[in-house]
Order: sequence, then C-alpha cells, then structure tokens
Amino acid sequence: MAATSWKTVKSLLQQTSRSFYLTLRVLPWRVRTQIGVAYLLARTTDTIADTDLVPLDQRLQALKDLRERIIGLRKEPVEFGELAKQQGVEAERTLLQKAEVSITLLRTLEHDDLELVLDVLNLITTGQEMDLHRFAGGKHERVASLHVESELDEYTRLVAGCVGEFWTKLCRRHLFPRVQLDDAQLLADAVQFGKGLQLVNILRDLAADLRLGRCYLPDQELFKVTSLLPADLLDPANAEKLRPLYNRYLDLAEVYLAAGWNYTNSLPWRCIRVRLACAWPILIGFQTIARLRTANPLDASQKVKITRANVRGIIWRSVIRCPFPGAWRGLALLPADLANRVGKKDSK
Repeated sequence: MAATSWKTVKSLLQQTSRSFYLTLRVLPWRVRTQIGVAYLLARTTDTIADTDLVPLDQRLQALKDLRERIIGLRKEPVEFGELAKQQGVEAERTLLQKAEVSITLLRTLEHDDLELVLDVLNLITTGQEMDLHRFAGGKHERVASLHVESELDEYTRLVAGCVGEFWTKLCRRHLFPRVQLDDAQLLADAVQFGKGLQLVNILRDLAADLRLGRCYLPDQELFKVTSLLPADLLDPANAEKLRPLYNRYLDLAEVYLAAGWNYTNSLPWRCIRVRLACAWPILIGFQTIARLRTANPLDASQKVKITRANVRGIIWRSVIRCPFPGAWRGLALLPADLANRVGKKDSK
C-alpha cells in the first residue's frame, strides 16, 4: 500500500473525524488505508443522506451518482458543491468537497481489498436509500416510523453489521490468515458488534430523530407495549410509558455489544492493536447504555455523551491491561445473564 495514500487518508481523517482517526491510528499499517478509505466514503454517503434541507429526490440522485462513481459505472467526476453549502459542520462540507479525492484513493487499493470495500459500501448505501424511502414525508408534525422489528434489524445490519464483516475479512486476510479460528462464529459476532453500535446510536439520538420526523422504534411494538403512537414520543412526559420498550432495546444493544466483546477476545492474542481498536467503541457503548438507562430518552435537551475524560480513561485502562488476559477481560464485566445470552467462552 503506497505511503502517499495513507498520508492523504490521514490528512482527510484529521480534518473530518478526529475520533475515528485515533482508532484507525492504533491499527496495524497493513489495514489502515483500506479501512480509512471505506470510512471516508461511508461518511460521505451518510452526509448526503442526512442533508435534510435538500429535497429527497436530490439526495437520492446524489447517492446514486456517488454509488455509480464508486463502482465505476459513472466516468464523470461527482460534484457536490451545492450540497456542501447546506452543511453546518465544517467536516461534512470537507467530505463532500473532497469526494473525488476519496474515490481516487479507492482506486489505489489492491483488487481483493477493493472488492471488500465495494461490497461494504454497496450494502451501506442500500441501507441509506431504504432509510430515505421509509421516512419520506416525515417531519416534526408528522412522525414517520418503522413498522416491525425486522425492519430495524435489517437497517442496523445493512448500515453497520456489514462493517463488522468487512473489518473481519480484511484483518483476517492481512493480519492472521493462517490462524485457526471459528470463522463462522467470528463473522456472526462481528455483525452483531456492528449492529450493537448502531442500535446504541439510534437509542441515544431518539429525541433528535423524532424532531426530524423519524422514529426508528417500530410502531407495532411501540403500541403493543406502551399504547403510544410515534407522534406521542415528541412529548418528554411520555418517557416513563416508553421506558419498558426502551429498556428492552437497551438490553438488546447490550447483548450485541457482548457479542462484540466475545469477538474481540476471540482474535489472536498477539493482535493487540486490533483488540484495542475493537474494545474502545464497545466499552464506550456500554457506558453510554448505562447513562441512557437513567436519562429521559425523549428530552432532546439531554444529550447523553461520554466525556473526553471518560474516553481517555477507557483508552489508558485498556492499554495498561492488554498484556494481562484476566485484567483485560475485566474491562467489560458482563452480568451473568448477559454472558449466558451470548453463550460463548472467551478464548485467547
């Protein structure tokens, strides 16, 4: 992998996502560029999908243009200047303005790595387009919702579960190709890992999404468990009625993250850098879930967020403990019932 490609990826990530750059920097150099390029393009498609000030048909067309450019069907460069003007965050403007730089980086990847990146980006954009269609017409005064739990599961699998699978296949190919592992279980845990991170984001952002006209909690489950309608969730006073269903999804997110922790500990013990890169979002996710259990999930003014000091503590504790298996596994002390639901033993 050319050093110049990594330098460009590094520069773009420092401009657009300092937090992910820190995670990526800890990874072995053999997989940094590929994961960085995939991340930059996924963030670009996500920025397009989330630009609510732009009409739906324009966002869908922009996603289509970028997808075709990524896979090589479109020869003309993409230009997202007008979309960039609608961004209130400098990082998102930069991603759109430099989409062609990310695509150029994509073309530098080896064939097998390129195929993995194309596959994951195809799944992510499929999920994003599905999301846009499902919530078409949703607005503050008329909240659109998912209908059944299978739609929520499908969405989290498409936009995040596939990332765990991509990450695993790439690392397997470059970092531990000959190690004997239960690949089927590793990939299954990787998918749940990704779904867990996405579900935490959904539950954390529930109040904000509702004010954009989107409810990711399936309305059939919502009414069956709480007798509430999606529009009722705009009232923070309904938080206690929502709590039984909300806690059920927090429990599910914990199960998914526990699978992610099992995944992390199933990796070859010598792959310290990969284990650290996996552990940090899991441990942050567990802390976020703990805070969501006591916050009002319908109050948009209560933004649950792990502080930088907490993140630094997670990083330092994990770095100090990573050489010692017992101390390392103690970073995520799972309740016995949760560990049993995951149903697997850690292995070195």
